[in-house]
Amino acid sequence: MNPRIKALTYLHIAVFLWGFTAILGKLISYNSFNLVWHRMLLTAAVYACIPAVWRGVAAISRRDFLIFTGIGLIVALHWITFYGSIKLGNSASVTLACLGSASFFSAILDPLINRKALKAQELFIGLLVVAGIYIIHYSLPSGGAFDVDYTAAIATGILSAALAALFTALNKRNIEKASSVAISAIEMLAGAAVLSIVFPMFAGPEAVWIPEYNPDAGNYDLVWVLLLSLVCTNLTFYLGTHALKEISAFTANLSVNLEPIYGIVFGAIIFKENQMLNAGFYAGAALILVSVFIQTFYEYRLRKKQANANGNG
Repeated sequence: MNPRIKALTYLHIAVFLWGFTAILGKLISYNSFNLVWHRMLLTAAVYACIPAVWRGVAAISRRDFLIFTGIGLIVALHWITFYGSIKLGNSASVTLACLGSASFFSAILDPLINRKALKAQELFIGLLVVAGIYIIHYSLPSGGAFDVDYTAAIATGILSAALAALFTALNKRNIEKASSVAISAIEMLAGAAVLSIVFPMFAGPEAVWIPEYNPDAGNYDLVWVLLLSLVCTNLTFYLGTHALKEISAFTANLSVNLEPIYGIVFGAIIFKENQMLNAGFYAGAALILVSVFIQTFYEYRLRKKQANANGNG
């Protein structure tokens, strides 16, 4: 197989699986804090079994190790709020739509963290995202099921998007300081370690220490957690990293933007969420997704212009 075609195949498999993470989060029966503890613990355990990870970690300075540890805690908070939003709204589609607002927060946080000028075009695109979320908020039904709170779900989803933009910007600033596998391993190990300390302190009577597998009772939590950790985290990281060796950052970003689309489609097929959501939701979600693609195209044009200027110089 042509290396580029192979890389694109790997990347789209990874994005397809990322789109499924929200579905797995909804399928798992227990709360988001518990869920993320299991996810990071299992993912970290796999990394701990890879010799290359330990070699990469050993080559990192203490200062950089602490930086990536801090980023790992932000990743943990991002996942807790991401799955918390799904639980609050009982909807993968609503949370995934809110996740599109990460582009708005990136337009603000990335220049601040990486010491670049704020761009009016990016802020304008971010405002389109805000408009999309506004439309979604007022299109969703009020009341309904007693365990569904769309307002809280949207607010938590927006917070999750802000945290995603934050850890992405921080990773971008520090990405050259270590191998990508070492960075990911440190972040997962840090999150797993801290959650392993904190979780027992706040675990109530409903805490799940070991995911259950009881087909007779319709409980497949163990299967869903293993898929989330081993397939949708460890495997996708390998596929995405391999793909980046052959394709451009623009192509990668454009492909990753398909994640919420996949997730919303999965939500409609698996949970029939399209029957619970109206045209207003999809109009708002479409506005968010369009703004994300506009942002990606804008970055491509900007980088191409810079490359041409450097070539002419």
